[in-house]
Amino acid sequence: MNMMDTIRIGLISDTHGLLRPEAAQALQGVECIIHTGDIGSPQILEQLGDIAPVVAVRGNNDKIDWAEPLAATQKIEIGGVSIYLLHDVNELDFDPQAAGCQVVISGHSHRPSIETQNGVLFINPGSAGPRRFKLPVSVAILDIADGKANAEIKLLCQPQGG
Repeated sequence: MNMMDTIRIGLISDTHGLLRPEAAQALQGVECIIHTGDIGSPQILEQLGDIAPVVAVRGNNDKIDWAEPLAATQKIEIGGVSIYLLHDVNELDFDPQAAGCQVVISGHSHRPSIETQNGVLFINPGSAGPRRFKLPVSVAILDIADGKANAEIKLLCQPQGG
């Protein structure tokens, strides 16, 4: 399989009004960017939009007027893969496998993770905004090829020692 068949998607969450240059750099070259909430300001979506088209859902902190049009959840399909977006994975109120979703992308916890449960790929790109506690600052890349999804966390700043 050549790389031409791969769709590369940038995943970002919990920017809280800060788009770090390292995050913007890590997302260069993607075909689309998914932001899973706690965006913080409309400027973040504009800045991300300069890199690639953006799909975004609202986070629990996105309560201001500009965020009103954003859905709390969204189901999209890219490259034959069904992807469900929400901010807090704990609010997932259905069985994604039974609903035909292959990927669930969330944010909220600020903890980057990739795990497969019952054949569904769960991805949290972590937080790309202001550092919280000793958690890393990260984004993720989702590659879709031949109807299959693979994800990778990109650490932008290592967690501080403790």
